[in-house]
Amino acid sequence: MSGLRIRALARIADISAAAWDACAGSDNPFLRHAFLDALEQSGCVAPRQGWQPTHLLAENAAGDLLGAMPLYFKGHSQGEYIFDQGWANAYERAGGAYYPKLLCAVPFTPVTGPRLLVRPGEDATALRNALLQGALGLVQRHGLSSLHINFVTEAEKQWGEAAGLLHRLGEQFHWRNEGYADFDGFLAALASRKRKAIKRERREAVAAGIEIECVSGTTLTAEHWDAFYEFYIDTGSRKWGQPYLNRDFFHRLHATMAEQVILVLARRDGRWIAGAWNMLGGDTLYGRNWGCIEQHPFLHFECCYYQAIDYAIRHGLKRVEAGAQGEHKLARGYLPSPIHSLHHLPDPAFHRAVDAYLREERAHMQGLIAALDEHSPFRQTDATPESE
Repeated sequence: MSGLRIRALARIADISAAAWDACAGSDNPFLRHAFLDALEQSGCVAPRQGWQPTHLLAENAAGDLLGAMPLYFKGHSQGEYIFDQGWANAYERAGGAYYPKLLCAVPFTPVTGPRLLVRPGEDATALRNALLQGALGLVQRHGLSSLHINFVTEAEKQWGEAAGLLHRLGEQFHWRNEGYADFDGFLAALASRKRKAIKRERREAVAAGIEIECVSGTTLTAEHWDAFYEFYIDTGSRKWGQPYLNRDFFHRLHATMAEQVILVLARRDGRWIAGAWNMLGGDTLYGRNWGCIEQHPFLHFECCYYQAIDYAIRHGLKRVEAGAQGEHKLARGYLPSPIHSLHHLPDPAFHRAVDAYLREERAHMQGLIAALDEHSPFRQTDATPESE
């Protein structure tokens, strides 16, 4: 594109929020300038944490932002949810230095969305190509092992393959709204055994006198955030050692994006005991983190899955994305959905080895998704409703 300039930023605060958001769009909250800035300003994303921002901008001769790429030098593979530690081990056993690498992603967020952001009305292919060349230039200039672009859209996956990037296929579990009038309408679409199991789980989840409350926007208070953060730290510390997000991040999120936050909180005897953090997109509810300080049967399922489905139905949303992994979600109405990432490995031998691995992995993943689809909890479309 004539007059196009690619430049890098060491922090997202150095670009106008309005200009960035014009490229990112409004559907995916994690791509908003406010979200990425909160990660950086809170110190959750910083060089000392192994995340060094180097966001790429594509500007015309007048300095208008036409495209952008959230980009980081990474000193490890934590917080990505596309697991390449095996690649790192193999590369380093062969004598190479896998880290630092270059990563295009939203930190700590396993959510599909555009990664090479293009302002509406501009030439998407040309701008993606220009941003990619800018990223590849960084790889070459710094002698990096690799470039990774995680959780890309289907359109970006097709573009990336055409551009010579390696494609990795994975799966998550997403709930899809088929026009249900209410939660009972969703249950009616399930096979009888699954329907009965969900009803039982919902009853037992609150059997100990537990109350569930959804808070968002102006109803959110520091008390709610303090309670959730206690759950998040307690559960995260037990599961993986050091949670990625700090209290300052959530403070900043509240200040700038409270209208897109949905906290599902559980209370017993006047005390908050568990909660799930969700973010609201254009037509999707995104489940992010869960925590608790009391263990109750099925409370996790109620707060994270059933309350999310109920919210989506009541608000006319198309999907609920419940985060990474978890085949247990299938029995609760969340169906397997493909996820995609793209990879550039400049070392020819390393490229060939990973390419061969990914071909086998894709075939396995396609078979797995097909097998999981066969175990859908939904009734066959030609079946009549079963009696309870």
